Amino acid sequence: QVQLVESGGGLVQPGGSLRLSCAASTTFTAFDVMGWYRQGPGKQRELVASAPRTGSRIYADSVKGRFTIIRDIRDNAGNTVYLQMNSLKPEDTAVYYCKARLSSGADYWGQGTQVTVSS
Repeated sequence: QVQLVESGGGLVQPGGSLRLSCAASTTFTAFDVMGWYRQGPGKQRELVASAPRTGSRIYADSVKGRFTIIRDIRDNAGNTVYLQMNSLKPEDTAVYYCKARLSSGADYWGQGTQVTVSS
């Protein structure tokens, strides 16, 4: 059973930075896409950023220029993904989830990590 283990959430002031990490518990499965979603209070879960194994990264308009998704195939065989979040805003407050997708279309989700941006 593959597990995605997330870490790095917390409380930060507006304008601050956080770095989330997500590591899959296996190097024997190559995920086609790994990405980050978030769900704010009273909101639907939305895509924040995604990183295919090869190809361009995708970002939500609301985070472009502030967030960077990092995935290196040399790191845990490409099964680790980071989300560097800079210039954080109160509206970035949410539970952030890591998702990994196999070529078969099967999805795996992390347990979620809380990010709170508040002064």
